[in-house]
Amino acid sequence: MSALLASTILAIVTQSQVALRAAPREAAPQQALLRQGEVLELRAARGNYLRVYDLKREREGYLHTDQVHLTALAPEEAPDLLAVVRFLRDMPGEEALGISYAAAYLKAVPPGALTAEPLDAIGTMAERLARRASAPQPKSVEATISGQLEVVAELGVTMSGGLQICYDGEAFRRVLRMPAADPAQLARAALGLTRHECVDPSLGPTDRYQYDLSRAQILDDVPLEGLDRGLKDRLLMRRAGVLSAIAFWQSRRGLDPQPAAARAIADLAGVDKAELDAAELTEYADAAVRVGASRVAAQDTPRHGGKLMVRTAAGRPGETCVSLFEASRPETALVRRCTFGTVWNASATGNADGSALALAVQPLPAWRELWVFRQGRDGWSVRVLPADSDASAPGYIEAAGWEPNCKRLLIVRESHLNAHLRRRFEVLRLDTLATVQQAASPELLGSFMRWEDPVWQSNTVALR
Repeated sequence: MSALLASTILAIVTQSQVALRAAPREAAPQQALLRQGEVLELRAARGNYLRVYDLKREREGYLHTDQVHLTALAPEEAPDLLAVVRFLRDMPGEEALGISYAAAYLKAVPPGALTAEPLDAIGTMAERLARRASAPQPKSVEATISGQLEVVAELGVTMSGGLQICYDGEAFRRVLRMPAADPAQLARAALGLTRHECVDPSLGPTDRYQYDLSRAQILDDVPLEGLDRGLKDRLLMRRAGVLSAIAFWQSRRGLDPQPAAARAIADLAGVDKAELDAAELTEYADAAVRVGASRVAAQDTPRHGGKLMVRTAAGRPGETCVSLFEASRPETALVRRCTFGTVWNASATGNADGSALALAVQPLPAWRELWVFRQGRDGWSVRVLPADSDASAPGYIEAAGWEPNCKRLLIVRESHLNAHLRRRFEVLRLDTLATVQQAASPELLGSFMRWEDPVWQSNTVALR
């Protein structure tokens, strides 16, 4: 923790917007405006005022005694400090003050008496503050949060990121190293260290693969026994999302992605959706879309292209080229297109008369597109259909079947952007690929009820 906590007697500011006065009276000039949770050195007491020194601003001033909490960081004070930490740890908006008390406790508690509890509290409050700092807020709240980030930075809590603020997780890592940490503390630490939105976007494929493996190991090391249902479900959802990313990276490295993808599907299925609250349902939707993006990696039974078939071959370094053939004439390619994404050959499905074929292609760990090969008046062409208009969020699109007249394609799109799930079942015209019908549920579309592909129905997560 910061050198601020090395003094003998400290004053923790307990209120917001506290004026540091030049003299021990209310009307004295203001030296600085202090934030809740800031730590000062006590120099002397004068009536109802305390003379303190602000190390950060390098200035002295006076505060009223009811605006601060004094602590000598003595072992006998540790229980009282911890009691305050317990009170503040689950109070949104009080993160800076709670972390300040927790930092004081770490200085006061004898080394042999230290448990995982205060570290768990610091990590929990720091992560909550990071989430609040990343979410849209009114201007007045933004200013308060910005001040809290400055306060916790002075206490040694490191945050990173631009639009997405993330806690670096040091307290959580210390919890994982403590043999006496209980399952709930381990679970919260693992969740705090494995957030999808805090993965460094600048990581290259190799480093990202290793990072995702480390995230999976952290989650695997948490025993599920002894956890309440809520924490267990959150672990399963997080692990499902991480394993889905691992399946993608393994496919890129020529490894077998099927075990990781199958585990991801099993973890998602293990979540008790009926018991989830609103925030957990949002996390569940995110996990489901991530699993949906890679779930074809678990498909061990290829779908049938009918009268058409696809073959892949290496193109430029890192590139895969897809060629379409008539099954009866496999020597002459009808059309060819290349991609740096993963081509899931087993997903290929064609319509009855051999005039179209749909193929899943996954360019990113949590994003899957649909390639539609079509025969038109001018020959064969390929059209790429996205999961949504914004590729920055997790999403996938997949073929769900063909109408027997060979003129319409059934698809489902799912994406999760800004905590909002978009799931659309659609019927597309094959000649234009324009949507002619769509609904939030397949039961509302007669084409789905009659013509959805049984293989798709048995494998998709869109019908969860």
